[in-house]
Amino acid sequence: MHVNGLLKVFLIISAISLLFDWYVFSGLKTLIAGWRSRLWQKIVLWGYLLISIGVTVLFVTGLQAFKTNTGMRPFHEWVLSLFLTFFITKLFFIAVMFLGDIGRFLTGLFKLATQSHDKPVFPARRKFISEIAVLVAAIPFTSLFYAILKGKYDYRLHKITLYFDDLPAAFDGFTITQLSDIHSGSFDDVAAMQKGIDLAIAQKSDLFVFTGDLVNNAAAEIEPYLDRFGSIKAPYGQFSILGNHDYGDYIEWKSPEAKAANLETLKQHHQTLGYRLLLNENVTIEKEGQKISLIGVQNWGRGFIQMGDLNKALRDVPKDAFKVLLSHDPTHWEDHVRYNPANIHLTLSGHTHGAQFGVEIPGFKWSPVKYKYLDWAGLANEKGRYLYVNRGFGFLAFSGRLGIWPEVTVIELKKKVTA
Repeated sequence: MHVNGLLKVFLIISAISLLFDWYVFSGLKTLIAGWRSRLWQKIVLWGYLLISIGVTVLFVTGLQAFKTNTGMRPFHEWVLSLFLTFFITKLFFIAVMFLGDIGRFLTGLFKLATQSHDKPVFPARRKFISEIAVLVAAIPFTSLFYAILKGKYDYRLHKITLYFDDLPAAFDGFTITQLSDIHSGSFDDVAAMQKGIDLAIAQKSDLFVFTGDLVNNAAAEIEPYLDRFGSIKAPYGQFSILGNHDYGDYIEWKSPEAKAANLETLKQHHQTLGYRLLLNENVTIEKEGQKISLIGVQNWGRGFIQMGDLNKALRDVPKDAFKVLLSHDPTHWEDHVRYNPANIHLTLSGHTHGAQFGVEIPGFKWSPVKYKYLDWAGLANEKGRYLYVNRGFGFLAFSGRLGIWPEVTVIELKKKVTA
């Protein structure tokens, strides 16, 4: 979505939020009607308005960050996150109050049709409805605050073992650590972020790969963390690709030349990190005289920038080679890889973040992002051709994670033993 279109959407949501404030205010008046202290009544009512409207105003004024060459910074993401927390909390509160008001309306219609009108037709709001509304609204409020304060740095290790008939024997037990979607411009707690880096280093995998979105928008975002992410090393090398955010498409630049210069600087940062950036190309990984092909494409995503050229990236790759593809957006696998005659054994992607919100328990996985992406987290298999979608190391826009935690992935390749 273009910057101006995104701003219009946020402004509409902000206007809706202000309407919500009016409805919540009326519900809170019912809640505190019986309180003896007039002072506390005023503190609750006007304190709520001051905080809620204040967050909305901060959010709206911060929208201009999209029109700078840096985009949203952690402060803006915090304001956005608080705005969303209040917005969703208000939505839950209003849902309960609205059900109560529907009951009042139906009761009033019944009285209007069956009784004399010497008394008020429509009953007053009942206090217990507003009390239930507060209790219900407390669930998203506390959950989202946990997501903001703790969840976004609650790194989880996902280990996957995959078996292949044609894996070269020398690579039996070969391990790959994958990070994706670092989004370095969003970090607001370096010590907490370092725990994720330490977790990746501790895996001591044979190969390290990064599957795109090093930054939110600008190359400078990664500069404070070059030494930290550059400390991730692997015996067979560190390789990377670009994601959709790395091209700087979501903010306004002073000129096309400035945007192009930003991308070139970002590519240099990959080199400083010690990552071999694969731009529609491939490299050969050799072990004990046997080889696998590691292929990396630029971003190709349905509805996003499409610079990935799989045919170019596959140039000179032997047809019978064991192939691992790095491609940021899982829709590339869905549209161009899984049925490709080149027979790409494993594709590693990211991009979705699992929406940074959802539920994952044994036997059940849900996130609102599933309504946009067929494959949005974890492993997919199409007749022995695998896709793994990393849930992302960082976070973007909403400065939090709930249920879909930040991920370090380790994939072990095993040779299938036939009887």
